[in-house]
Amino acid sequence: MQQSPLRLIRRSVEYLPVGEVLRFPRGIRGIYVLYKYRPRLDKYDVVYVGMTRAGEGGGVRRRLRSHLKIKAGLWSHCSVFEVWNNIRDDEIEELEGLFRHIYLHDSKANKLNIQRKHRKLDQLRRHRTDIHFRTLPHE
Repeated sequence: MQQSPLRLIRRSVEYLPVGEVLRFPRGIRGIYVLYKYRPRLDKYDVVYVGMTRAGEGGGVRRRLRSHLKIKAGLWSHCSVFEVWNNIRDDEIEELEGLFRHIYLHDSKANKLNIQRKHRKLDQLRRHRTDIHFRTLPHE
């Protein structure tokens, strides 16, 4: 039996133009990223990181459709990272929480991407102060 190359991510599509987002099939669960393309620099700035769980009536497609209305003009492309069926919703939430945490104090992060802290990650940080990282020996 052939193994999957990734444990969490089943399939992905990256930098899909906003005009094509409604082509996604219904029910895809996972993490998605909204970008604003900057043609002069040929760069994609992250605008927003989101997620979808099971039972959200349309999955990524529904969320992107909502963002077409609410965040219209603020993003130009998106990427979607679909998770395998055996990945639990709380695992998807943990991934999204990690990404949100990374952007928490980023001065260049788009204001749409600054979201609440991930409660469990914040609690872990506060309760695990007994861990001290030791310096690795030089090779």
